Amino acid sequence: MTASALQKATGEIRKHWGWLMFFGIVFIIMGTLGLGMSTMLTLTSVLFFGVMILVAGVLQLIDAFKAQGWKSILAYVLIALLYIAAGIIIIVDPLAASVWLTIAIALILIAVGILRIIMGLQMKPAKGWGWPIFAGVVSIILGIMIFSRWPVSGLWVIGLFVAIELIMQGWAMIAISLVAKNADPEQIKEILKEK
Repeated sequence: MTASALQKATGEIRKHWGWLMFFGIVFIIMGTLGLGMSTMLTLTSVLFFGVMILVAGVLQLIDAFKAQGWKSILAYVLIALLYIAAGIIIIVDPLAASVWLTIAIALILIAVGILRIIMGLQMKPAKGWGWPIFAGVVSIILGIMIFSRWPVSGLWVIGLFVAIELIMQGWAMIAISLVAKNADPEQIKEILKEK
């Protein structure tokens, strides 16, 4: 992004900071409501995920019939059919799908935590090497907590994660809007000149 494009984007954000703050507040409200309805949010999210996979599979299957003479066409069609089957299974029983997706999330959190700890240990003695280890330990604890309450955790974990993400996104939007509102145009020009 060129300095003039960045300056234009910064000016647009500064000009419309109120809308950004409004949407940030809406995200926080939606996330807070989602905290109280985590089971409903879990099922809705999983259902949406199932529809997306089904649509992707159908589009890939349509595309497969256009790709004539391709050596990997059979694999391409089989992948499309697997997507379609997975989408249908998720749509038919989003509750069971959420339970199995939750166990996958728990296992991924544990694996990511272990890798973060290894990364932190490899960074030692560099400054800040403890932060990846701390983040890794937190990920492992979250994964174990989810795993220890499974399959019941499958009812609320995904919805809880979506609600927390909405709240974090809302606060980020509010922070950006306040920075944009209070930004000094001359200071922005000086920062852009340095780049």
